[in-house]
Amino acid sequence: MSKWESKSIDVGGTDTHFLEAGSGPILVLIHGGGAGADSEGNWKHCIPQYARNFRVIAVDMIGFGHSARPDPASYSYGQTNRNRHMIAFIESVADGAPINLIGNSMGGATALGVTIQRPDLVRKLVLMGSAGLDIANPDASYRNRLVGYDYTKEGMRRLVEALTGPNFEASDELIEYRHALTVLPGAREATEAIKSHMRDDGMNYAHEVIASVQTPTLIVGGKEGKIAVLERIYGFLSLIPNSWGFIFPHLGHWVMMEAPKEFVAVTTAFFSDDMFKAPL
Repeated sequence: MSKWESKSIDVGGTDTHFLEAGSGPILVLIHGGGAGADSEGNWKHCIPQYARNFRVIAVDMIGFGHSARPDPASYSYGQTNRNRHMIAFIESVADGAPINLIGNSMGGATALGVTIQRPDLVRKLVLMGSAGLDIANPDASYRNRLVGYDYTKEGMRRLVEALTGPNFEASDELIEYRHALTVLPGAREATEAIKSHMRDDGMNYAHEVIASVQTPTLIVGGKEGKIAVLERIYGFLSLIPNSWGFIFPHLGHWVMMEAPKEFVAVTTAFFSDDMFKAPL
C-alpha cells in the first residue's frame, strides 16, 4: 500500500498536484522554492509520521513538481499569485474548519501570506526556514548558489550542499530526483520567471504587516542555516506576538529532511490542543 495518494484538482483553472495521507484535522505542507523542490521530495519522510494524527496534504506550488507550469508570457510567477493560488487551494481541500499550516522557505512566505490575508483559514502556523522577512545572509555567495543553478546533476549537488547542514549526506537518489524535476517541459522557464519577479513581486512583507499576525505561530530553523539565518528567525519571533521558536543544532535550511522525526515531533506537539496556547 502506498504511503500516500497522488491527486490533482483544478484551482482557478490551474491543475494543482498534491499528496494526501491519513485522517483527522487537516495539515497542509508547502515546500520551498529551490530548483527541484516538490511535495514528495521535500516531505516524503514527514508525511507517514504526520498521517498518524492528521489528514496530511502536501501540495506542489504552481511551477513546481507535477502542478501546472503556465507560460510566463501570460502568467506572473510573483508572490502575489502564489498567495492567491494557495488560498484558493486551501479553500478547495479544507473541510470548513481552520487548518494547520507548515511552510518552508518560499513555502513559508506563502503560508505567511495566506495567514496575513485569510487568518480565518489558519488555526496554527509553522514557519520553517521561512522567507518573508527582509533579513538575509550578508554572504552573497550562498544566495548566488541558489540562483546560479545550471540544470546539471553536479549543479544540483552543489545546490543541495548549500541548503543543508554539515552532517547531511545527499543521496544519489535525491540528486537524481530533484534534477529530473528541473528538466521537465516548462520547468526551467517557470524557475527563471520566479527569479525575475523577486524584485517587483518578491517574498518579503512589511514589518508592520507581519506584526499584525495574531495566529499562533512556531518559528523553526536550523542553527547552521545559511539562507534563513538566525537573525531572521529572531526577527520573526520579535514581530509576531503569539510566536514560539525552536532551533535545531547542526542542521541547515532543510530541517524537515535533515531531521524529519524530530521535526514532526516538535510540530505535532505545537499543533496539540493543550500545548502552546498564548496566555490571555
